[in-house]
Amino acid sequence: MGETLLNLNTTVNGFVWGPIMLALLVGLGYVMTFWSKGLQFRKLGFVFKRTIGGALKGGSSTKDGNNITPFQAMATALASTIGTGNIVGIATAITLGGPGAIFWMWVAAAGGMMTKYSEITLALKYREKNDMGMYTGGPMYYLRNGLGSRPGWQGALGKFLAVCFAIFAAVACFGIGNLTQGNSIASSLNDTFGVPVNITGIILAIIVLVVILGGINGIAKVTEKLVPFMALFYLIFAIIALIIQIDQIPFALKSIFVGAFSPDAVGGGVVGITIGAAIKYGIARGVFANEAGLGSAPMAHAASSTKDPVEQGLWGIFEVFTVSFLVCTLTALVILTSKDVNGDPMWLSGLNGAPLSLACFNGALPWFNIGSIVVTLGIIMFALSTLLGWSYYGETALGFRHRSASVRRGVAIAYRLVYVVIVYVGCIGGLEVIWSVSDTFNGLMAIPNLIGLAFLSPIVIRETKRYFNNVEKGLPTLTGADGNYTEEDIASTAPKA
Repeated sequence: MGETLLNLNTTVNGFVWGPIMLALLVGLGYVMTFWSKGLQFRKLGFVFKRTIGGALKGGSSTKDGNNITPFQAMATALASTIGTGNIVGIATAITLGGPGAIFWMWVAAAGGMMTKYSEITLALKYREKNDMGMYTGGPMYYLRNGLGSRPGWQGALGKFLAVCFAIFAAVACFGIGNLTQGNSIASSLNDTFGVPVNITGIILAIIVLVVILGGINGIAKVTEKLVPFMALFYLIFAIIALIIQIDQIPFALKSIFVGAFSPDAVGGGVVGITIGAAIKYGIARGVFANEAGLGSAPMAHAASSTKDPVEQGLWGIFEVFTVSFLVCTLTALVILTSKDVNGDPMWLSGLNGAPLSLACFNGALPWFNIGSIVVTLGIIMFALSTLLGWSYYGETALGFRHRSASVRRGVAIAYRLVYVVIVYVGCIGGLEVIWSVSDTFNGLMAIPNLIGLAFLSPIVIRETKRYFNNVEKGLPTLTGADGNYTEEDIASTAPKA
């Protein structure tokens, strides 16, 4: 029976992370790119000014009651997005797909910026406000309140898909967001510093418990400090490594572009590396790294105090840019500029995943074992942030069907306690079957989400035009095309639960 279920899961996994689904994930992003006239490219400067620029000036730190700030929402979403995949996943993509995989990762990310922008815009458009005055939302809410409000079969489809997404997210959070992250932290500490995995499990479980008991506000207070620090820490040492190996950067960039269309010219005929492999692993690891289209990040962004859906949606463009074009790209360049003792490319050494990243950073930063420490601490911080971010996603998914405030609170408390126990289980070994199943459910989240995005895409375009028309006219952004966006219209973006 167990073997049958595992085989079934393998089949389903092959579909949800296969060519058809990956094409849909990337394709929808480019459809929205075309429809919005390349919003993420022509307005990139504006995006940075309104997001990180505003945050640096304190403009994204305004709270609204119990809701978190726009920057905290982004930090929480980015916490779950910047994970071990940015270190381990990129190394695997290069090993299996060659340097050309990075080019296709960029291709996926370029469209993914628009996909995540659309997700977040809809999340705020159709979110709800609970009895404590806190916003809650995500794909299940815009599927139910957006698509589900339409007459006939579209409405029925929306409500059905909303429940499906909630179930998929609730299961995925225990594996992808919990077990694998805890195991990565424990393994890294044990390999580098010799810390027993059970000790790591106990300490990590206590840390996670203390943070998530405070709900989204507790998580946001930690992530808004942890995310900038961990990102800067990793980026600084990656840049130092590249400066040391600066003479190899032109060759690394050439290998990326040549390998995207002629892998043999770079890999020397390495078995398994073809154009198809470069495309498959580049897009798959790219989507897995930035999570555009999976529907996870909108759940964090929906809790923001931001009133205008598009204003918060801009953070989605910033997120994908940061994860894919900065963190993942720097990881890739460190790997591709590294050579072994014989002068051969390190990525052809036979190493894969974390060991490959570790060896490359060690080669560039050999003094006092700095390379090992950087990668280990990077994995620990990235994994810890993912643990915190996904804990809120799971809680949001489980609370979706419960309208009663007392029931929601009871479910939240029980969930947090179980989540902490799973953290310890992941550290001491975990269950590989659960990892595999959760990976599948993580991919399954994309199916109802993509359907919702496709049906509701006209709403995204309408909201985008409304927002930028007002920006160009110098009007407050939260107004209608005629300059009269009533209080009733504003309230409609957050119906009472």
